[in-house]
Amino acid sequence: MRFYLAAFLTFFCAAAQNVVRPKDVRDAAKPGSSAIPQLADYLKSPDREVRLEAVKQIEGIGTARSLDPLILATHDTDPEIQIRATDGLVNFYLPGYLRTGLGASIQRVGTDIKGKFTDTNDQVIDAYITVRPEVIAALAALVRGGADTDARADAARAVGVLRGRAAVSDLVDAAHAKDSQLIYESLAALEKIRDESAGPRLVFLLHDLDPKVQTTAMEAVGLLQAKEALPSLIDVLNRTRDARVKRAALEAIAMLPAPTNRPIYAQYLTDKDEKMRAAAAEGFARLGTPSDVPTVQKAWDEEGKTSPRLSLAFALVALGKTEVSQFSPLQFLINNLNSAAFNGIARPFLVELARNPNVRTALYGPLAAGTKDEKINLARVLGASGDRETIPLLQKLSNDPDPDVAQAALTAARNLQARM
Repeated sequence: MRFYLAAFLTFFCAAAQNVVRPKDVRDAAKPGSSAIPQLADYLKSPDREVRLEAVKQIEGIGTARSLDPLILATHDTDPEIQIRATDGLVNFYLPGYLRTGLGASIQRVGTDIKGKFTDTNDQVIDAYITVRPEVIAALAALVRGGADTDARADAARAVGVLRGRAAVSDLVDAAHAKDSQLIYESLAALEKIRDESAGPRLVFLLHDLDPKVQTTAMEAVGLLQAKEALPSLIDVLNRTRDARVKRAALEAIAMLPAPTNRPIYAQYLTDKDEKMRAAAAEGFARLGTPSDVPTVQKAWDEEGKTSPRLSLAFALVALGKTEVSQFSPLQFLINNLNSAAFNGIARPFLVELARNPNVRTALYGPLAAGTKDEKINLARVLGASGDRETIPLLQKLSNDPDPDVAQAALTAARNLQARM
C-alpha cells in the first residue's frame, strides 16, 4: 500500500512540475525572437490563459518570425486571442498599432471580454509596403467567421489598414451583417482598399437605420464611384431631416459628377450650412465645366468661412485657375497646409488636383521652396499623384537638412515608385 501511495505522489509531483503557467510563458519570452518556437508551442496548450499569454509575448516581440505563430493564433477559438493576434499582425507592418488596436482596450468581465473601438479609423500602410498573402488570408477568414462580432470587426479594420484587396468579397459579405460595428469597419476598410467593384454592392446600405453606417456607406459609394447610387443618394438628400445625413448625401453626390446634378449643386452653393456650401462647390469642381467659373468665382469672392472657401478654391483650380500667385486659389490651398485645423482638408484636394499635369507642375516650386509643413504635405501629395518626372524632385528633397522633410520625401518617393 505504501508503495502505491509513494508512486502516486511521485507521479503527482512530476505532473505538477510540468504544468505551464502564464508566468512561465513570460519567462520563456525573455530571450526575444529566439524564443518564438517555444512560444508557438504554447499556442497549442489546452489552457486558455497560457495561449493568451503566448500570443501577447509573440506580438510584443514583433519580428518577422512572429508572423507565422500569429497566423496560427488567428485560428484559436477564443475571441481575445484572435483579436490580439490580429493586432499583432498589423503591428508588424504598422509599428505602434498595438497601442491603438482593439486589443489595447480589452478588459475581462467575468467570462466575457469588453473592448472599445477607437473613433479614429484613418490608419493605412504606405503603398510601397508588401503584405504577405497568408496574413491577408488569415484576416479574411476572421472577417468571415471570427469567434464573435468584435473579432470579426477588428479583422475587418486590420484588412483595411493593410490594403488587403484579396479580402474585398469577404468585406462586402460582412457589410450584410446585422452588427453595426462590423458593417462600419467593413465599409471603412473598403474605402481604404479602393476596389471600385465593391461600390454597387453597398448601395442597399444608403437607407440603413444607423446614421453612422448610413453616412459611411454614402462616403464609400462616392469614393468607389458607384454611379448606381445616385438615385438613392438624391432621395435621401431630399427626404432626411438629419443634418449629418444630409451633408453626407450631398458630399457623395459631389463625388459622382453628372450634368443632371448641376441644379443640386447650384441650389446648395448658397445654403446657410457651410458644409453644404462646401459639398456643392466640390460638385462643381468635379463636373469640370469651364462655364461654371463665374458662378464659383462669385461664391469664392463672397465666402467668409475657411472650410467652404477651401472647397471653392478646389473648384476654381479644377476649372482651370492653376496659377500660383499671392491670392490665387491654388496658393490658398498650399497656404492651408500650414494649418493644423485645415491641412487635412487642403491635402486631399491637392492630391486630387495633382492628377492634372498642369497643377502637378505648378506644385514643384512650392515643393522645393515652401515652409516645412508645405514641403512635407506636398511630398505626400506628389507621392500619391505624381508621375515619373516627379521622382527625381522627391529624391532631391530627401536630402533636405530638416530630417522630417527628408523622411517625408523619401517615403513619398518610395510610394510613387511602387505605384509606377
